[in-house]
Amino acid sequence: MSKYTGLVFFPAFDWAISPTHPEREERLLYTRDQLLEEGVLDFPDIIEYKAKFADKQDILRTHFCLPSFENVITDAHLIAAGSAILIGEAWHHREIKNGFALVRPPGHHAMHVTHGNRGFCNINNEAIMIEYLRKKFGYRKIAIVDTDVHHGDGTQDIFYHDPDVLFISLHQDGRTLFPGSGFINELGGPNAYGKTLNIPLLPGTGDQGINYVFDNLILPVLEEFKPEIIINSAGQDNHFTDPLANMKVTAFGYGSITKKLNPDIMVLEGGYAVETALPYVNLAITLALAGKDFSQIQEPQLKESMLKETSENMEYIKKLCEKLYLIWQNHTNIDLTKIFGKDDYYTTNRQIFYDTDYFIVEQEEAVRRCSDCGGLIIFKSRRKEGRKNPTFLCISIPIYACPRCQQEGKDRFLQECRNNNFEQVFLQNKPEDTYLTKDDYYG
Repeated sequence: MSKYTGLVFFPAFDWAISPTHPEREERLLYTRDQLLEEGVLDFPDIIEYKAKFADKQDILRTHFCLPSFENVITDAHLIAAGSAILIGEAWHHREIKNGFALVRPPGHHAMHVTHGNRGFCNINNEAIMIEYLRKKFGYRKIAIVDTDVHHGDGTQDIFYHDPDVLFISLHQDGRTLFPGSGFINELGGPNAYGKTLNIPLLPGTGDQGINYVFDNLILPVLEEFKPEIIINSAGQDNHFTDPLANMKVTAFGYGSITKKLNPDIMVLEGGYAVETALPYVNLAITLALAGKDFSQIQEPQLKESMLKETSENMEYIKKLCEKLYLIWQNHTNIDLTKIFGKDDYYTTNRQIFYDTDYFIVEQEEAVRRCSDCGGLIIFKSRRKEGRKNPTFLCISIPIYACPRCQQEGKDRFLQECRNNNFEQVFLQNKPEDTYLTKDDYYG
C-alpha cells in the first residue's frame, strides 16, 4: 500500500456563473494559499498532480447531454471531471493511498439526463470517475458518502437503480434547503432497494451530531456493505459560516469525519464561505487524509457556544439513526411488489427545476424490473421553454447488464429510430462503451 496522499487543484479561472456568484474562481485560491503557507505541499508523503481533461466518451458513459454534448459542456467541466478521473486512476494503480480532487465546477446535482446547470452543476464529476473506474478496471461494489449540506440528488439519480452502488447522503433537511429532496423514503429503485440512504439533519446540526451519525449509522452500514472503494462527495457547506445553509460544523469536525470515514477518493462539491471556511476545512481534510494531526486548526470566528448540540436535536438524530439502520438491516426482506407493483417496468414522472438556468424539465423514467442486473432504463425528457418543446428518448443499458436487458435496449433503440416519434433518440450502451444517436442509425 502506498503511503502517499494525492491532491489535484483546478480552480477553473475561466469559468463562473457570474463575477459575484458564490460558485466562482476564488473558491479554491484561498485554500491553495493556506496549504502553501502551512507547508503542507512540502510534506514528502503528499503528491500534487496536474489537472487533465476528460474525454467526450468519459462524459457520455455517464450522462445524456441534451440537446447535445456541446450545449452542456465547457472545457472547465471536462477538466474538473478529468481531474477526478486522474485521482481515481492514481488510487487504482496504488500510486497513492488516498486522494482529493479539489476541483470546480462541482457536480453532485447533475443527473443522468442533464440539460444544463442546476445547483451550479452541469455534469457529475464523481459519477463520471466511478463509471470510468468500473469500465476500465471492473470494480463492482462502490460506496459514495455525500457530506455536502445539500442533498446529492444528481448522484442519487444516476445510481438509484444500481444494486452495486451504495449511496449515502448526509444533508440539511430538504424541507429547509435546495433541492428539496433527500428524505428517508428515497431508498432506491426496484432493483436496488435499500442501496440509497438519506440522512436529513435539522438546521443547526454541528460536530457532535454528524459524528454521532457516522459512528452509529454510516460506519456500521459501510462495514456490512464491504465496498471495494469508498468515495466522499466532499461538500463543505455544512460549515457554520457558509452563506447558503444553516449548519454548525467546524473544520475540526470535517477532519474528524474524514478520519473516521477514511475514504479512498474525495471529490470537492459545495462550500461557499471562501475565506472563513474553505481554507481551514480543506487543510483539516488534507491533514486527516495524510494521517497527520489536525486538532490545532481553529477558525477565527469559532466560539465555544457553537460546539453545543441541543438535547432536542440529539434526540432527533438518535431516533433517525435507529430508524435508518433498521431499514438497512431489513431492506432485503421487503415485498417490493407492494412498493413498485408487478409490471415489467416501473415508471415515474417528475418535473426537474434548473434553478441556475431557470427552466423546467418534464421527465418520465421507466426501469425494467430485473433480478439479474440494474435493469434497462428509458427516459422521455422534455424541456418546457417557449412554444416548441421537443421530447428526447434516452435508453441506458447498465454497465453490468444481463443479456436480456442488453438485447431489449438495442431493440428498443432501433425500433424508436424507425418510428421517428422523438426529436432525437440516444442509446447509452455501457457494456459495449458506446453512445449512439438516431443520426448514427440513419448515417
